[in-house]
Amino acid sequence: MLATLLLTAGLLAAPNETASADLVVVNARVWTGNPKFPEAEAIAVKQGKILYVGSTAAVRSLVGPFTLRTIDAGGRRVVPGFFDSHLHLLGGGRSLAQVDLKDAKDEAEFGRRIREFDGKTPRDRWLLGGNWDHDRAFAGALPTAAMLDKYAPNRPAFLRRYDGHMALANSAALKLAGITKDTKDPPGGVIERLADGSPSGILKDNAMDLLDKLIPEPNAEEIREAVLAAAKACAAQGITSVTDMDGSAPVTRRALFRTLQDLDRAGQLDVRVDLRWPIAAASELATLGVKANFGTNFVRIGGVKGFMDGSLGSSTAMMFAPYDSNPKTSGVFVTEPAAMRGLIRTANDAGLSIGIHAIGDRANAELLALYAEAGNGSRRFRIEHAQHLRPEDYAKFKAGGVVASMQPYHVVDDGRWAEGRIGAKRCQSSYAFRSLLDAGAVLAFGSDWPVAPLNVLEGIDAAVNRRTLDGKHPMGWFPEQRITAAEALRAYTAGSAYAAFQENEKGVLKIGTLADFVILSADILADGNRDLIGKAKVDATVLDGRVVYERK
Repeated sequence: MLATLLLTAGLLAAPNETASADLVVVNARVWTGNPKFPEAEAIAVKQGKILYVGSTAAVRSLVGPFTLRTIDAGGRRVVPGFFDSHLHLLGGGRSLAQVDLKDAKDEAEFGRRIREFDGKTPRDRWLLGGNWDHDRAFAGALPTAAMLDKYAPNRPAFLRRYDGHMALANSAALKLAGITKDTKDPPGGVIERLADGSPSGILKDNAMDLLDKLIPEPNAEEIREAVLAAAKACAAQGITSVTDMDGSAPVTRRALFRTLQDLDRAGQLDVRVDLRWPIAAASELATLGVKANFGTNFVRIGGVKGFMDGSLGSSTAMMFAPYDSNPKTSGVFVTEPAAMRGLIRTANDAGLSIGIHAIGDRANAELLALYAEAGNGSRRFRIEHAQHLRPEDYAKFKAGGVVASMQPYHVVDDGRWAEGRIGAKRCQSSYAFRSLLDAGAVLAFGSDWPVAPLNVLEGIDAAVNRRTLDGKHPMGWFPEQRITAAEALRAYTAGSAYAAFQENEKGVLKIGTLADFVILSADILADGNRDLIGKAKVDATVLDGRVVYERK
C-alpha cells in the first residue's frame, strides 16, 4: 500500500524490472534526507549510484543473478554517508602514529606518555604530536620547555596544543631554531616569555612557523601510509566524504595531492576528498584555470582556506573586548583584514571556493563584512568555526550567502573552560547552532580532526545535547542553542555537500545520487533516543556501492 501511494503521488520511481542491482539493503529505516520522500525501507545500488529507494517489497524485483549482496538491516537506521566538512586528513593520519596527550590528566601522565614515546622513536627524528590540553593537565597553567626537558631532553620536541594554535617546544628545539630572549614576535604570532624575557617554550599561531620550517617533511611513502590510515579511520566512523583543510607545507601538499590521485586511479581510496589550498597560494590554482569543485568523484580541488585569527584556548581568537582571563589582550589577527581583503578578491575573481577560519567575535564580524564587500553569494563563502558571534551578526550569514562550517564537538570540549576566558555573556551567543538555523543560515558540520575526535555520532550528540565533558551541564551548556538530531544530521550530510557545491550528488539518498550511506546500531532520530546518540555505533559504511567497513 505504501509503495502504491508513493507511486501515485509521483514521489517514488518504479523499479526497472530489467535492471539488476549490485547491492540491495532491505528491512531498513532509511532517512533519505529528501524532504519529498523522507523515509523508506530499502535501497538498491548499481554501478556506484542509487538505483532505487522505496519499499522492501518493491526492491526485491531488482535482485538478480548479478546482485553481489543483499543486506537485511533488521530495522536498523540507514542514513546518507557522513560528510565531514572540516578536517586535516594527512595530519589526522599521521597523528595515529604520534604521541597523544589530549586526555592526560596531570603532569605525571603527560610525562609518562612523552618518555614512553621518546623511547621508541628513532633517535634521528623529532618528537611530534601532542594534542595537549593545559586546562585538563595543568589546571590552566601553560607548560614550559623546562618541564618538557625532564621527559625528552635529547632530541628536538615540538608538541601542539589540541586546537593547533599553540605548541610547546623543548630547549633543544628552541636552540635549533635560534629562538632567544632577543627574538621578536612575528606578525600574527606570540612567543610566550618568562619573567626575564627568555622564551618559555610556548609559541602561538604564526610564531610556530619559526620551528615548523625546521621539521623534516614526510616522504612519499609516509604520506601514502598516513592517507590510507586516515581513510580507514573515516570509514569506521561512517564518513564517506571530507573537506580537507590540510595545512601542510607546499612540497608536502603537492605530494599529498599526487598521492590522492594515485590512490583514486588504483581504486584504493576509501573516502572522497575535497582538498583545499591555502588562500595565500590561490594564484597556483588560478594560473591553471582551476575553479571550485574541480576533479573526480573521489578527489576534488578548487577551494582555498585562510586564517583571520587564532583560537580561544590559546587566547588568540580576535575579540572586540579583552579576555576576562587576560585583560591585556583581545587576541590577534593572524591575517590583518586589509590583507585578507586582497586575498579574498584574488580567490573570488578566480572562481575558487573560499573558507576562512574565524573564531573570535571581532574576527567573524570583520570577515562577514569582507565577504559582503566581495559580493556574489553564489560563491558560497564559508566561515570555518564561526564560534563566537554577536547576535547582530547571525542574520548576515543568510544575507551574504555565507555557510557556517562548524564543529559541534568543540562545544562540549571548550564549554569546560570558555566562560573563564571570555565570560558567560559572550559564551551565550557562542556555538550558536539554533540561532544561526533560525536566522536561515546553512550549517555544514565537521570534526576538525585531529584537533577533535573523528566520531560523527559524538558530534551530533554534542549539537543536540551540549553536555560538557566535565559533566557540569547535564541539561546542556546554554541549552537554548541545542538543535534536533535531524537538523544536526542534515548539517553532517546535505549541509556539507552544499558547502562543497556537491548537493546534487551527495547528502541525500535518491535515485541517481552517489551510493554512499551508513547503517547505524541505534535509531538516533527516534523520539526519546537523544541520550543514545553518543553511544550509537556505525555498523556498516557503504561507499560508491561497496561495503568498506563492517563492525564486528
